Amino acid sequence: MIIAPSILSANINNLEEDIQKIEKSEAQYLHIDIMDGHFVPNLSFGPNIVQSLRKISTKVFDVHLMVENPDEWIEKFATAGADVIGVHYESSPHIYRTLTEIKKLGKQAEIVINPATPIGVIEEVLPIVDQVLVMTVNPGFGGQAFIENMLDKIAKLDDMKKKFGYQFKIEVDGGINEKTIQKCKKSGANIAVAGSYIFAGDIEDRVKKLNDVIED
Repeated sequence: MIIAPSILSANINNLEEDIQKIEKSEAQYLHIDIMDGHFVPNLSFGPNIVQSLRKISTKVFDVHLMVENPDEWIEKFATAGADVIGVHYESSPHIYRTLTEIKKLGKQAEIVINPATPIGVIEEVLPIVDQVLVMTVNPGFGGQAFIENMLDKIAKLDDMKKKFGYQFKIEVDGGINEKTIQKCKKSGANIAVAGSYIFAGDIEDRVKKLNDVIED
């Protein structure tokens, strides 16, 4: 299972230092939340920050667009250094086209669904995506409690993946800690985004603890 530290919970005053700690850790991905103050209430990072981080990190950049009109931002973040670009089903009326554009730019395309969004609405894009991100909290804020009902959604998505032979990874984001990550893995998740848990202590140690519990 892939661990993806979310820099939304990093110390913004010492962001480079925290990134260097992630570089030394067992994490494979770096999860970067992009928030525009409209699709979700908060504001976060822009393409310039991603470009700066790309110079100091070798991790896979998993860029999660929590924005209105994601089509306006895809190329900017692709150019800035994103490897995976995630867009919300809820943010685009033409989500198939949006995901196709990501792939045309040579990036991995991810569809993201909020807790209240059923899996059925994304069935038609599952053959073309590289990842599906199931939000296990409501998007926009760090430190929220894991929504247990999302485990059923993860399991259903995993069943569909196996039934039709799809190759996408299943990612979870929100409320991830030593207990919830085990539940998510058991339900079929392949990638776990962790923010508050990792950055509340020693970064390398917290990543190792997550890796250890999913290997038991």
